[in-house]
Formats: sequence, C-alpha cells, structure tokens
Amino acid sequence: MFSKQAKSGSKTPARIEPLPAPTAAAQVDSQRRAPPKVASLLSADLTIEGGVTGEGELQIDGVVKGDVRVGRLTVGETGHVEGGVYAEVVEVRGRVVGSITSKQVRLYGTSYVDGDITHEQLAMETGAFFQGRSLKFQRPAPQAQPTPTPPQAEPLAIAQAKPVVG
Repeated sequence: MFSKQAKSGSKTPARIEPLPAPTAAAQVDSQRRAPPKVASLLSADLTIEGGVTGEGELQIDGVVKGDVRVGRLTVGETGHVEGGVYAEVVEVRGRVVGSITSKQVRLYGTSYVDGDITHEQLAMETGAFFQGRSLKFQRPAPQAQPTPTPPQAEPLAIAQAKPVVG
C-alpha cells in the first residue's frame, strides 16, 4: 500500500502560488458593509421636550420629556426620561419616570425607575430603585398545526335485491 520512492539527487524548490484575486462578489460584499453605528449622545446640559425616535443607539445624559423609541437606550447617571421608553435593549443608570417596554432591561445600582417594565429579561443590581410592575412578555404559543380529522364513514345503504318473478 505504501511504498518508499527512491530519492533523486535533484531537489526542486517548493512553488508558492499567489493568492487568487478577490472576486467581484467579495468586493461588493465589502462595499455593502456599513461602518459601525456610533451611539448618539444627549449631553447633560440638554433638555428635549417631545418624543425621540430612531433605530440606532442613544445615550441620554440630559433630560427628555416625552417618549423615547430607539434600538438601544442607555440612560446615564445624570440622565432623566419622563415618558415611555420603547427599545430592544435598555440600560438605566439614571431616572425613568414612565413605562419601559424592552426585550432586555438592566437597572444599575444608581437607577431610579417609577413605572411598569414589560420585558423578556430583567436584571437589577443591588441599590436600584424600582416602583411599578414587572410584566414578562407573553410570547404567543406556536400555532399547532391542526391535525386533519379523518372523514367519518357514512353508513352505506345496502340495497336488498327483490326476487324477480317472471
């Protein structure tokens, strides 16, 4: 199965092949990738009266008097929100007076939340103040495929043969 080959006197150096050039598809993929999103910051000396909406990340160190709807929200230690908060992920180090609806909520030790929290995951550090109700998302149960019931057999009418006289 295995055999030893005779050694030849001349050794050929190993060939190094160049890497293949990137394909057009790879170049299009790299162009499609957007630069990483940078969080927006509302500094401590700003107050916004009205709602804030967006799809990105927002850190609030100032005051927002209105609803906040973003992809990810961080309320800093000096941050204050008076209104509803709706985001995929919420981290609170400051104050929120209003309801929070989010998949993941984390209340740090310096946080103050007065309102209901609707969540899938909730984490609270020691020292966090929370007054309200904690409501876990009720994911809808997967719809069971209805099993087809076999059709009920109908009684067959059996014809009785009458004798033919004739």
